Amino acid sequence: MGRLTYNSRMNIDFADRTLAHLQSVINTKLQRAEGFHFTWADDPAGGSGRNTIWIHPGIPLSFTFTSSKQALLNQRWLEALIRTANTVTGLEVVPEPPRPPATAHA
Repeated sequence: MGRLTYNSRMNIDFADRTLAHLQSVINTKLQRAEGFHFTWADDPAGGSGRNTIWIHPGIPLSFTFTSSKQALLNQRWLEALIRTANTVTGLEVVPEPPRPPATAHA
């Protein structure tokens, strides 16, 4: 499990693969100086439900990964995540869509 640390105080755990995709989307939005909400659901076993934070260029974030290997990013998932980030409700973790089948080159 990787970890997103928000404002040096709040630690949020995600699978490394999910965190890599979130990092890419969050970095894209912050490079454009865009603030936005980020909502995620906790594991139901934890009992705390849904959480929302405000992401803004002035709020410190750090991404810590369990694995030293960088995840291969799924472009379709990045596009789905960025679509949510560009709505009034903000970035939400959506399921990873399947990758399109590889095309054979003659």
